[in-house]
Amino acid sequence: MEYLPLIIWILVAAIVVAVLVRSVRVIRQQQVAVVERLGKFRRTLDPGPHLLVPFIDTVRYTMDMREAVVPFPPQGVITEDNLMVNIDSVIYFQVVDPVRAAYEAQNYIQAIEQLTQTTLRNIIGGLDLEQTLVSREEINQKLRSVLDEATGKWGIKVNRVELRSIEPPATIRDAMEKGARAERDKRAAILIAEGQRQSQILSASGEKESAILRAQGDREAAVLRAQADRQAAMLRAEGDAQAISTTFSAIHASKPTQGLLAYQYLQMLPKLARGEANKVWIIPSELNEALKGLGTIAGNAVNAIATEPEDVSEFAVPKKVDVFAEIQAQKAAEDEQSQKSVQEAIAEAAAIEGRRAAALRPQGESPAIASPESAPQRAVGEAPEARTEPESPAQG
Repeated sequence: MEYLPLIIWILVAAIVVAVLVRSVRVIRQQQVAVVERLGKFRRTLDPGPHLLVPFIDTVRYTMDMREAVVPFPPQGVITEDNLMVNIDSVIYFQVVDPVRAAYEAQNYIQAIEQLTQTTLRNIIGGLDLEQTLVSREEINQKLRSVLDEATGKWGIKVNRVELRSIEPPATIRDAMEKGARAERDKRAAILIAEGQRQSQILSASGEKESAILRAQGDREAAVLRAQADRQAAMLRAEGDAQAISTTFSAIHASKPTQGLLAYQYLQMLPKLARGEANKVWIIPSELNEALKGLGTIAGNAVNAIATEPEDVSEFAVPKKVDVFAEIQAQKAAEDEQSQKSVQEAIAEAAAIEGRRAAALRPQGESPAIASPESAPQRAVGEAPEARTEPESPAQG
């Protein structure tokens, strides 16, 4: 009996603590609490501390107002061309009206999942496999539009819908990989063939240009060789002509006798028999007459020497031809002709410049005095010096 008041006080304290606990509620940030009074919606509690009527007001739901991410397991969907594909999706949504989210849908996450599956079947059912694989953004937009419209009355806003993966059957994947590999092989073969074609075209073009340049080089070389042969033949012929003319002049100047000609004839006979192909050679009939003439002339010469003095004045040595002097004279003539052409060109240019300056000069302005450098050029252009050709020794 002594401890009865203490027990009563303990019970009273426990009841007071329980009442305080049920009367004070603290709501966290980004959460909203739905309060019911005797089973009926009363009000919502924002973040912070709140006082409730104990045993009458009850916090029925606590809604998280942050954006939630809910992944859904893969589901089989049949495309328009009767192929089964597995689609894995994820939904980004947010509670905007906690009262509707608490009382309009019993389990809004499950409701969104079922709605997503049925909407995906409707959308994918109108697309074939290729369109399904390449139209992912379009499918996301359609799915988000349908879900946002359906969940609006639940107080939920669907922000984004993403298809994480679209997996066709294994056989279809193998066929697609083979097709992609064949396409890559085709492109590689086309590139290789194009490269070989370009290489052959460039090689053929190079060979063509090389052949053309080689042919042009051969042609120019042949032309230069022909010109060199022509000039050599002309120089050789000119030399032979000068030699024959010199020999002929020397022979005429020396006045050879019949005996000298007979002696030269006899000296030529061994050269006629010196050939390798000459096995048999015939002595001409003129040999006897040449020998007779040579003997007669020799006797007459002896008698003439004994009786008369030698007349040396009848023979004159021909003038020696100086080839180097002729070359120097020809070079000097060519240099003089080149200088003359240059002076004429300078004079003509100065005259053209003077006429142009006169045409551009105003009418009242006096003509400028010509520079002393241009006067000799004009004089040379007007009265070029006469060039005398060196006289050829053959003409003398």
